[in-house]
Amino acid sequence: MNKLIFSFILVNLLAACAIRTPFDSPAAPKHESAATAPAQEPVKTDTVTAPDVNANTLDKPATPETTSAADAAPKAEAAAIADATPKAETPAPTEAAPPAQAATVEPLNDPASALSKRSIHFPFAVDVVQESDKATIKAHGAYLASHPEQKIRVEGNTDERGSSEYNLALGQRRANNTKKALVLAGAKTNQIEAISYGEEKPLAAGHDEASWAQNRRTDINYK
Repeated sequence: MNKLIFSFILVNLLAACAIRTPFDSPAAPKHESAATAPAQEPVKTDTVTAPDVNANTLDKPATPETTSAADAAPKAEAAAIADATPKAETPAPTEAAPPAQAATVEPLNDPASALSKRSIHFPFAVDVVQESDKATIKAHGAYLASHPEQKIRVEGNTDERGSSEYNLALGQRRANNTKKALVLAGAKTNQIEAISYGEEKPLAAGHDEASWAQNRRTDINYK
């Protein structure tokens, strides 16, 4: 009898368990797997890990000390070459030479000076100094005034026409009038000697007006 009752109870229990929903079933106890279990932290020690001598040194960046040493080598070599190279000597600055002074030309020898003209010309049978020659007279008169020791000789000349006596007298008048003009320009009478050659010293040998015009003159000759 007891077995029958126990069997009935057991059947009812099994039926009850069969009709229960999954949500009503007791949760199965969770077991922590090795994958989900928290990893155990390694024990820290004071042991210093030795560097791997077999590691590829090319993958490691060069340290500043190594780079500096590599750069210093070519720089030191370049500095040694620069010191060994002979340097061109810079010439010492020289003082500029003073500007050369223009050579002083004696006015009597200067072809650009008015004193270079030494002849006074006259028309036919005229003994008066012409206006065209007064600039020459003034230049010589001023020079004689500034050089009182200077002496000159004024020589009167004529062309070939006329007698020798007439031409000699005409030449003297021309020389005297030239002397007077020089004195008026500043010269002293004792600086000037006036003489006549008449027709005896022609400048041109022709027998035409062009030659005669050159011969009707007084010449100023410095002594």
